[in-house]
Amino acid sequence: MADIESMFHQVGVPDRDTTFLRFLWWDDGDTTRQVQEYQMLVHLCGAISSPASANFALRQTADDNKNCFPTEVINTVFRNFYVDDCLKSFPAENGAIAHVNHLQALLSRGGFRLTKWVSNSRKVLQAIPKPELSKELRRLDLSKDEIPAQRALGMQWCVETDTFTFNIRIKPRQPTRRGILSIVSSVFDPSGFAAPFVLFAKQMLQDLCRIKLGWDDEIPPEHLSSWLDDLPKLSSFSVNRSMLPEGFGPVVFSQLHHFSDASEAAYGSVSYLRITNAEGKVHCAFLFAKSRLAPLKSISIPRLELSAGTISIRLDKMLKREIEIPLSEPSIFWTDSMSVLRYVKNESKRFHTFVANRIAMIRDSSSPGQWYHLEGIKNPGDHTSRGLSAEGLLSCDRWLMGPEFLWKSECQWPTQSLDTSIAIQHNDPKVKPAPEVKSHAISLGAPIVSPTASLSDRFERSIHS
Repeated sequence: MADIESMFHQVGVPDRDTTFLRFLWWDDGDTTRQVQEYQMLVHLCGAISSPASANFALRQTADDNKNCFPTEVINTVFRNFYVDDCLKSFPAENGAIAHVNHLQALLSRGGFRLTKWVSNSRKVLQAIPKPELSKELRRLDLSKDEIPAQRALGMQWCVETDTFTFNIRIKPRQPTRRGILSIVSSVFDPSGFAAPFVLFAKQMLQDLCRIKLGWDDEIPPEHLSSWLDDLPKLSSFSVNRSMLPEGFGPVVFSQLHHFSDASEAAYGSVSYLRITNAEGKVHCAFLFAKSRLAPLKSISIPRLELSAGTISIRLDKMLKREIEIPLSEPSIFWTDSMSVLRYVKNESKRFHTFVANRIAMIRDSSSPGQWYHLEGIKNPGDHTSRGLSAEGLLSCDRWLMGPEFLWKSECQWPTQSLDTSIAIQHNDPKVKPAPEVKSHAISLGAPIVSPTASLSDRFERSIHS
């Protein structure tokens, strides 16, 4: 991990645009003096355009020098930079050291300096000049001192154990909707590691919204949850940063598995990476989870289960786009809802708009053969819809490691019931009824007279009369 020092200030502003960055200045802050007018020649922090302009310059540097550096170094600039932060993983220390040198040389051609380096490898850190290391590491003896925890894109990274953790610091807040929302928002969890635990806080906020409590009204005692008391326990929760265990060896088989579920309160999905090495050893790693509350307006469980299935589809598309491990097999989607399986595998019935739109999304990005049935008791997606207490999250191995059967060979996976082929009932409320065909009786004995002939006949009769 590294940062670009003063990234915005390394990117110049075209002369024709500097007039838009004018500002007034008084020497020593004395407003009684003559005001001076200046204009910035480089991009500044706080301007909406600065991140986009700086990233364009960064990528242009890589594109201009793509013939002078290895392809992997160029790809790092395009795929592993998040504004001024760079995060990259390597299978070997020597490869990481070489990559650091190439990356520094490449970006220096654009005027960018990579600094604040952090690594979980002491060998890599010792190969980087001390002035380029993170401020906390410069004064350490890297041969014996413990490397302090760092922040990586807002998350807490315990470098020594190479795990992501939560640094929970609760500031005193009034027991109001505004105060609770502030505390919930302070739990930064973009990957959904603690999604089952955070779900209870979301439900509490929804309940307060349901009773139409004001933002600064005191929360009634019966609506206060023990969630706030359990929140500090989240500091003991940790997740391995690396998806590949040490010494696992080359991956010969890799596949994404998504588990979705819904309840009356919420719905969601959790995704895992299942990999196999040359010796047939299996490993499963948590990738991502998403949990959403059910709307205040009541929705049927089959509809919520279908919505959970669409979350699995979105996660699958996102992970395929972002993950850098080649996937050797199509993804598998697991659900405990027979209704969802029947809808996905249906080839004849037409559905109402809500169901039809979600089925179309699922069928556009997956085939019916990728959808499997799983008992609810074995489904880790159940935690995204029903939640887990802090203690439950700390003790639930299935949440981070996936279901037990996923660690076994495919022949030991849950058998698929023949019930999945049962046709959808004709009275299913989600099915659009077939249009009625009205029959019209035609008398073969009565001649068919055209309107023109009828008018002509009436005209002749009027003349003769």
